[in-house]
Amino acid sequence: MSPREHDQTANALDQYRDYLTLLGRLQLDPVLQAKVDVSGVVQATMLEACESEWGSLENQDKLPWLRRIFSNNLLDEIRKFRTEARDVRRERPLSHRIDQSASRLQVWLKSDGPSPSQMAVRSEDELTLAKAIATLPDAQREAIELHHLRGLPLEEVSESMQRSKGAVAALIFRGTTRIRQIMQPKQGEPNE
Repeated sequence: MSPREHDQTANALDQYRDYLTLLGRLQLDPVLQAKVDVSGVVQATMLEACESEWGSLENQDKLPWLRRIFSNNLLDEIRKFRTEARDVRRERPLSHRIDQSASRLQVWLKSDGPSPSQMAVRSEDELTLAKAIATLPDAQREAIELHHLRGLPLEEVSESMQRSKGAVAALIFRGTTRIRQIMQPKQGEPNE
């Protein structure tokens, strides 16, 4: 791969950074979040994708392939902090949980229809949603991730964030409102 092609691939991959970061945060419990550098895992994933078969996936949905690489890299990083022997049964659930988190993003976007063009739009929407979530203030982002993307009830989110249920509900409302504003088509753009 020429340096120019490498740079083009790196630029194309950069659009997935917020998405992978979001998936990583959703998979780690608070203890591991303090130890695992999710941004480092994302960077390693980007590098691995850049150096592998990214260009040959032109007409395919790249998200499942990228999630698989990310899942493997995240597992490698988690293993560094576990003293137990490798347990394959534990590893499969992580990749499954990453796929479940991605599915929750899709459900939240309410896209139906598995045609190739709709799958491409859904993938773009997932990336846009991840970028929108990344722009939120930390408290709103955390409340939305816990409630909508991890599926925790409001009461558990309230306990986790050490805030009242009303305060958490307000954070979720403000964050969701902001995300909708970001994701709405701008005036003059076609609305399909």
